[in-house]
Order: sequence, then C-alpha cells, then structure tokens
Amino acid sequence: MSATARKTAPMPTDILAAKGGTPLVSLTAYTTPMARMMDDHCDFVLVGDSVGMVLHGLTSTLGVTMEMMILHGQAVARGLQKAMLVIDMPFGSYEESPEQAFRNAARLIRETGAAAVKLEGGVHMADTIAFLVARGVPVMAHVGLTPQAINTLGGYKVQGRADQAEALLADARAVADAGAFSVVLEKVPASLADRITADIAIPTIGIGASAGCDGQILVVDDMLGLFTAFKPKFVKRYAALGEDGEAAIAAYAADVRARSFPAQEHIFADEAPSKGPAS
Repeated sequence: MSATARKTAPMPTDILAAKGGTPLVSLTAYTTPMARMMDDHCDFVLVGDSVGMVLHGLTSTLGVTMEMMILHGQAVARGLQKAMLVIDMPFGSYEESPEQAFRNAARLIRETGAAAVKLEGGVHMADTIAFLVARGVPVMAHVGLTPQAINTLGGYKVQGRADQAEALLADARAVADAGAFSVVLEKVPASLADRITADIAIPTIGIGASAGCDGQILVVDDMLGLFTAFKPKFVKRYAALGEDGEAAIAAYAADVRARSFPAQEHIFADEAPSKGPAS
C-alpha cells in the first residue's frame, strides 16, 4: 500500500471536522473485494472484530485475536484508496494498561496501515484513550452496547434507558474529553443518542441509535443480507445476497448432477482451432 494510493483518503481530523455536517457513511469490511465495493461510497471503513462472528463462526467477538485483525486489516487496506481505514482493537489487547494498549495499537497501525484504532469503553477507558492520543494514535471510541462486554452486560441489550442514561452520557463526555476524534453509539435510545450528539464536540456514529447522529455504520454482511443467522432491529437489508447465493449454489449442484454443467462452451477441445494460413 503506497502513500500515493492512500493520499486522497480522509484523516481522523477530517472526520472530526465533519461534526454537524453531511452525515458520515461507514460500513465494516473484512476482505479486499468488499473494501473495493465500498471505497467510493464510505467516508471510513471499519475492520470490525465482528469478523469473528460474521466470517469465522464464533458466537461472540471475544475469541478474536490480534493476528485475525491484522490479517483482515491488511486485506481491507488493499481494497481502499479513498476511504479512511479504522481497525478494532480486539478483546484483551488494551484493557490491562495504557502501555499494553499503545503496544498493540501501534502494531495494528504499523502492520495494516490503518489511520486509527477503535476501542470499547467509556469513563474507565478515558485515561487509555488520552495516553494513545498523546502518543500519536488516533482513537475512535465506542460506548453503549459494547459487544466485548456482553458477559457483564447480560447480552446484546439496549443501553442507556431510564437510570442508565446519565452514566452513558458521562461515558460519551469522557471519551470526547480524552481526545477521541469520534464515538460509536451502539443500541442507544434515539432520544439519548440525540442528546449526546448535541452535547459533545466530536461526531457520533450510530448503529441502532438515531438518524440524528453525525454518521451511521452497519455490518456490511447484515446490510447485504449475507449474514442471515439473525437480523437486528436496527439493520435495514438493502439486498438478499444470502438467499440469492444459496439459490445459485442449488442450481449449480443440480446442473452438475444432471451432467448439464460443464456444457460444451465450458470445456476445452483436444486441439486449439486453426486460425487459418498466416498472412
């Protein structure tokens, strides 16, 4: 990945400057072909630790490793020229100490070419965010439903209702004050997401939050209907590629069993056809 190839991509400071403007567009990506498809349309692309569930069949994001994130980060980087690349820090790679977080964030950026890392957590991660930012690592924060904490949250539940609202607002304020250039709000009631968006100076990126956020992100396989194990309420499916793909595979299997594939146009003759006398 050359510097020339990536020079048109926005930087974290550009994302920060987009606060209150045209909504930011983002999707997750895990492969080069998918990154190429979204490069013209997204402001930033996230290599999410959701890769563990979407592509590797894990039941949560907790089993995702640094090596998995680097492998998929490198693949996505090859497909991007215009969109900014952000990469998730996996569970266990940053919680122990700011120093641990810096070592792993630096490795992710160095080995993938990402412009920024994303990590989960609010007030309790503010010191780590400040430590990273002070050392040249741009951080996208993530509050609300934080999938790496599902065992303590009790599952994939909406966060910030009733008496949780003030704590979630405090989380958003803390990551903004610590120097994060944006924050993902996941599964947060719309009224609270709007309140947070108005309250903090950095862009909010909604996923199951509010249309009033400064941007939106979805898992691309959910949006395309490729990942069909479940459909979260906040996902709008813009295609049904999983169903189309299964139908295509069934048609292929039927053709093979009927010996109608490969047909004559798909096979090679014993000898190449003559091109006629040389001129």
